Amino acid sequence: MTATTRLLTGRDGQSFTFDPGAFCLELLLTGGPGGYAYWEILHTPDDLGRWLTESRLAAIAPLGEPRVSPAELRAVKAFRDTMLTVALALAHGEEPAPEALETINDAAGPAPRPRIDPATGRRAWAGPVTGTQILGAAANEAVDLLTGPHRDRVRECAASNCLLLFVDTSRPGRRRWCSMERCGNRNKVNAYRTRQT
Repeated sequence: MTATTRLLTGRDGQSFTFDPGAFCLELLLTGGPGGYAYWEILHTPDDLGRWLTESRLAAIAPLGEPRVSPAELRAVKAFRDTMLTVALALAHGEEPAPEALETINDAAGPAPRPRIDPATGRRAWAGPVTGTQILGAAANEAVDLLTGPHRDRVRECAASNCLLLFVDTSRPGRRRWCSMERCGNRNKVNAYRTRQT
């Protein structure tokens, strides 16, 4: 498992690695509206802090113990839900709603500030990292994604029973599955069975 992948467990209990390709899409793994509510894990500010310890931000540099207020948690979840609508629109070849883009614009702002740890010479985040900075990091990255070369590479897993969204960062740009271990393999097995019957 690389520093930018998550180990997820499906409803069937199968574990698999998943790389969403961007922090703003990784945030969608925490739950959301509709069918995503089943996966909701951000019930308290501490839940967000725990989840962040394995995030792409923590892979860049240790986050310490983020300070997240209840209001900041609500703001992060509201951004996440908006990002879901934007990502789904892009994945289906549609334009995101202007009000959703304004929500992203409003959330863009100060992100965790990088620094060099004098004791180790390694990258660190200037602490304490706050919920507002986490939101800023996600929104800033969303702006980069929506205005950059990967805008047309936001994908929804091609499996009919999978809700995962990701940025296809593969060189040829033909990634179809959330994970070859899970949905890609299931597709291969189903195709094989179909050929045998």
